[in-house]
Amino acid sequence: MSYENLIKRIRTEIETLVPEGIEITGIDFEGPVVVIQTKNLDEFVFDSNLVRKIAQGLKRRVAIRPHNSLVRDVNEASEIIKRTIPPEARITDVSFNHDSNEVTIEALSPGLAIGKHGSNLNEIKRKTGWAPLVVRTPPIESRSVKDIRSYLKDPEITEKRKEFLKRVGRRIFRDTPDEENWVRTTSLGGYREVGRSCHMLTTRNSKVIVDVGVNVGSNDGHAPYLQLSEVQPFESIDAVVITHAHLDHSGLVPLLFKYGYDGPIYCTPPTRDLMALLQLDYIKVAVAEGKRPPYESKHVQDEILHTIAIRYNETTDIAPDVRLTLHNAGHILGSSSPHFHIGDGLYNIVYSGDIKFERTWLFNSATNKFPRIESLIMESTYGGKRDFQPTRKEAATQLKMIMKRTLSRGGKIVIPVFAVGRSQEVMIVLEKHMKTGQVPRCPIYLDGMIWEATAIHTAYPEYLNNQLRTQIFQRNENPFLSDYFQKIDSREMRSRVLFDPDPCIVLATSGMLNGGPVMEYLKNWGADPRNSLVFVGYQAEGTLGRKIQKGLTELVISDKGQPMSVSLKCSAETIDGFSGHSDRKQLINYISTMEPKPDRIIINHGDEGKEQDLASSLHRKYGISTSMPMNLETIRLK
Repeated sequence: MSYENLIKRIRTEIETLVPEGIEITGIDFEGPVVVIQTKNLDEFVFDSNLVRKIAQGLKRRVAIRPHNSLVRDVNEASEIIKRTIPPEARITDVSFNHDSNEVTIEALSPGLAIGKHGSNLNEIKRKTGWAPLVVRTPPIESRSVKDIRSYLKDPEITEKRKEFLKRVGRRIFRDTPDEENWVRTTSLGGYREVGRSCHMLTTRNSKVIVDVGVNVGSNDGHAPYLQLSEVQPFESIDAVVITHAHLDHSGLVPLLFKYGYDGPIYCTPPTRDLMALLQLDYIKVAVAEGKRPPYESKHVQDEILHTIAIRYNETTDIAPDVRLTLHNAGHILGSSSPHFHIGDGLYNIVYSGDIKFERTWLFNSATNKFPRIESLIMESTYGGKRDFQPTRKEAATQLKMIMKRTLSRGGKIVIPVFAVGRSQEVMIVLEKHMKTGQVPRCPIYLDGMIWEATAIHTAYPEYLNNQLRTQIFQRNENPFLSDYFQKIDSREMRSRVLFDPDPCIVLATSGMLNGGPVMEYLKNWGADPRNSLVFVGYQAEGTLGRKIQKGLTELVISDKGQPMSVSLKCSAETIDGFSGHSDRKQLINYISTMEPKPDRIIINHGDEGKEQDLASSLHRKYGISTSMPMNLETIRLK
């Protein structure tokens, strides 16, 4: 079916769904969304069920846009917006997109800007003709959020994105042969290993890549097998879905654009912002270490341009025969478990991504309830028979004891952390311990990307757990804004902290001691037995962090390109309960309470022995078919 005939067919369907007298002046695609232009905007504003009725009838996401004749002048619309939205909402920016007739309103209190049941937005839409979109202004200024929003507002980028979304829409709704369909999954990375996660979901009509990670702890085999004939050319891929922002899942996404990919990236809004932050830092670290980065910053910009951000539980078409829904994975901000519905009820598959099946200080527990599921691709980082972690409460107590011991002897505490996830959890615990007087008060310094990553967390509090959202929204208590935290914002400040004799706590990247500012603290403080080095996250095999956990005390560290010996005499401690991964018990509970249970479980993202332990245990306990393929294997699912 041609594009013109497809539009005619959709128009006919819409006209049967709307009341007589409503004039449809235009229909087009914006990616997976069917955009309907009309002169009867009031009918849609006053009948909130009409859009839902059309979406259900078309079985597509729908957006209603006013005809150009209804759209007020920008200055006039700005005045109406200012009069409609209460001052308490604290608007920080208003920007108009003439191509889509959308107005983006940034506010510190978006709920007040939206109004009860969207009353303010409906009023703006009715009086101005502009379609309003409200986004949160981070209470901690985020350079990443600001730059991404500014980039997407650029008129040249807006025009490029408009054409890109039309192209995506046409590809999604293209004609496909009415022949036998099938479903396969191919392991491109992260199987029988942790790192470079990458999968390909293939049907007769579509190809979807899930995650494109890098193994940051390896010199060999650090990239997925993207050169396979099944993957190439990149132009043949319909969509790329990213579960979360950690580099072992998103680190090489920009590489796709370097080598010709021009399609969409699907992920949650915070994942988009966080992965751009981490990728740009990945480039920076590579250059600092004298290595050639695999891509440039312009390829990260290409990624942002091509990202279609979707919220949890929002179902969207991404290919002619594939629908995607992202579910909370509980791992880091915006992390998701993608659910793919293939064909007209043909097959359903979930890629777990990294999951935490426990409510944490930051996030609700991972979702394990799906409408349908036949196959599950499941992580097994801590799936070994001895992989049992302390509870969050026990971890907090352990950290408190280490803090009291170290600070009482005049020592300093260095906590290597991943900028995203563990940093913010540790911050919440530290803030609580000091606020309640359970430990002596001292400065808490944040070095590396932690401050910026925390600022992004403040931009998306709706992705935090219920209790934290209540604390932030209703009690106006945001632990991330505490005065206890100080940002290391220059080399001079870092130098002052390094040589300050007073006790303090430093959270610094990188989390596995494979570079970053944490190395400066290790060099300067590692030899002092009064100090403590505290691991709160996973240390991959081959990293300096894992070697220290195994007992290494004589270190050779690069210092401005020259080898430097450090005799590690500080106390090296590990607190497992902060992990963003489920331990063995939680992984098994994830399956035991899953509704419905899958027919097949494919294990990945774990050392080979741990994958084997988990696969055999799940098969014995539930009678579910399990397997643990190697990289490069393809499994036919249907």
